[in-house]
Amino acid sequence: MGRFLHLDETEVAELMTMTNVPYVAALLLTRHLLPSMLARGTGWIVNVNSPVSRLPWPGATGYAASRWALRGLTAVLRTDLRGTGVGVSEVVPAKVRSAYFSHNPGAEERIPSIARLVPALSPEQVAKAMVRAVEREKTEVLLPWQLRGLDLAGRFFPAATAYLSWRTGERRQS
Repeated sequence: MGRFLHLDETEVAELMTMTNVPYVAALLLTRHLLPSMLARGTGWIVNVNSPVSRLPWPGATGYAASRWALRGLTAVLRTDLRGTGVGVSEVVPAKVRSAYFSHNPGAEERIPSIARLVPALSPEQVAKAMVRAVEREKTEVLLPWQLRGLDLAGRFFPAATAYLSWRTGERRQS
């Protein structure tokens, strides 16, 4: 949910919706399911996030902020639940071949062109990665490997990666 727009291009109602899905939905669903997991002393939470939660790009402000919020929720849950028997994973796939872009016109065109280095994934590939994350108790899964490479570049060379994202991304019209 959420078109890729500059903040000033996004209506307030759309900002609220793109924040509610995925962030608020994950927050409330986790809050609802967590007591039974804690009572059993076992369970696993998997949040699926977007590459923009690692490598922000221009022209997707509301969408990116909601995905950073989901990343923060996932990280704090992982810390908060340590030692309880409840695990937390974050799965971050590259572009997924799905109906997302047909429901969010104009979004695909705003993905920085550097992202073309990363192949699109099928929904089945993402589902398998989610299952593997739980089976192997992985806290973070980025796929495919090219996305992991961009994530590492962002961690070790943040200014250069941000520049590439800006340089190959959506430019504001003057």
